[in-house]
Amino acid sequence: MRILIVGAGIGGLAAALGLQAAGHRVTVLERAERLRTEGGAITLWPNGVTVLRDLGVDLAGLGAHPSAVGLLSARGRPILTIPARELEARLGAPPLCVARMELLVRLYEGLPEGTVRFGERFARYVQRGRAVRVETESGTVHGADLLIGADGAWSRVRAAAFGANVPKPTGVATVQGLVPSKIDLDGRSLMLLGREGDAGFGPAGDGRVWFFFDVPWPPDGPAGRPLEFLRRRFGGWAWPAHDLLAELTDDDVEVFPNHRHAIPRRWGRGRCLLVGDAMHVMPPFFAQGTNQALEDVSTLLRLLGQGEDQLKRYGPLRLRQARLAAALATNGRFVKEPLSLVQSEPVLRLMAAAPGASATAAIVAILRATSNRLP
Repeated sequence: MRILIVGAGIGGLAAALGLQAAGHRVTVLERAERLRTEGGAITLWPNGVTVLRDLGVDLAGLGAHPSAVGLLSARGRPILTIPARELEARLGAPPLCVARMELLVRLYEGLPEGTVRFGERFARYVQRGRAVRVETESGTVHGADLLIGADGAWSRVRAAAFGANVPKPTGVATVQGLVPSKIDLDGRSLMLLGREGDAGFGPAGDGRVWFFFDVPWPPDGPAGRPLEFLRRRFGGWAWPAHDLLAELTDDDVEVFPNHRHAIPRRWGRGRCLLVGDAMHVMPPFFAQGTNQALEDVSTLLRLLGQGEDQLKRYGPLRLRQARLAAALATNGRFVKEPLSLVQSEPVLRLMAAAPGASATAAIVAILRATSNRLP
């Protein structure tokens, strides 16, 4: 098949890699003039790592495999610890923390030269029978048998296929970054919870630490610089939040107001299908965005391998898992009053009384419930 993919993000490039390996002729149209390498680090759960292995992506030297995932209170009280070896034993792969840029480059380098055509901004498409005709803003016309929209939250392909479905702000923003740091996390990824919000920290390889802070975010943002705001809000928190905030500069932080949109039942129209944020944009909490995009790619490749007529099962197979992941990502944070009371020290002390085995079992159950790929 001739397949056009719009968008050279992780989902689009992963799809291109898998489709080319299956013998299809693939072209990726990317509106930017070069590979978009902005953004910090991402956490790949065992399902995401498994999909990348399926695609033949060499993960050697990429990022860091955390030794454990830990949860602390804002005062530093340990709440629970999930050993990474337990996740790998149950799910067949370890988690991986990796710079988004480095994973993107690794995927891009696995494609034949010329697969990605930069500076090609999607304008419209027309389907005639079993063929798709795509036009870009430059006036260039591309023909294909299948169109895959992987062009992110404000997807033009989605708008062309289904009309406007604009993502809505959640009232929360993620302030994040990836920096060299002397802070020793002992190989762990850590999440801290408190009345002021939540924060995460973890190793990303080469002496770097990724971090994020989830905070309430009005439409115009809080007064002052983002780093000043973080220091006011989280400056009294325990290690490693306090220590990392002291190291950061204004250039180290990026602000990403969170958005989501309702996930429709239809994941395509005719010869057009959607993957990743184009289909199910969600907040980054619990690191679901990239992992769900890779789940989309895995399911699409499996179905297409069974025959073109099987693509009609793509949406029905992915709908429940993606909606559950979006619900967890949207409703799992308690950063605004009165829900932030759930993250107060007395409540977290009660959580700390739960046995570690039950926490591991809960994470395993969530990952399985939001995956089509894991056993």
